[in-house]
Amino acid sequence: MAFKLDSVVPWGRNLEEYKLMFGLDDSDMTKKIAEFGDGPACFNFEMKGVGGHVVSFDPIYQFTREEIEERIEEVRITVMQQMKENMDNYVWTQIKDLDELEYIRMSSMRKFLLDYEQGKKEGRYVFHELPARLPYEPESFDIGLSSHFLLMYTSLGYDFHIQSITEMLRVCKEVRIFPIVDLELLIIRK
Repeated sequence: MAFKLDSVVPWGRNLEEYKLMFGLDDSDMTKKIAEFGDGPACFNFEMKGVGGHVVSFDPIYQFTREEIEERIEEVRITVMQQMKENMDNYVWTQIKDLDELEYIRMSSMRKFLLDYEQGKKEGRYVFHELPARLPYEPESFDIGLSSHFLLMYTSLGYDFHIQSITEMLRVCKEVRIFPIVDLELLIIRK
């Protein structure tokens, strides 16, 4: 099945958010990190800026910078409207309101877009669809991260998630997944 950009809802996060989500400490920041389903997050870009080593894997990286940017703009208003309708389902401690949320997300995605072409040339953004086998030897990475992808989409099926995590564990010494809840539960919670 071909991956289509119009099925993607890009929503980038930044380095500070990754630290909080995954409990990354100073020693983790010096390790080789693989990020799965990273999309247009600026984690990779910001880690490069502090001397970190991250390789991001995502099917979205088959598309051009312009195509990804166009998709971001296509869904931005819809996503923000959905956030407004469901804002009572979130805990607002790190981000104070919807305006700040939109600013953080758009800022993160703009940083990603500025880095994307150079990052692809450097092999930091790699087109890959889990659970397909990665072109890396076992334990090539110290840590594998998956943000807002694995376990969230039950429609992909149980086997998809098990096979994806198994492949991540093959190339990573440890794997951290956030959040560990499915999307339907998040929506119904209200």
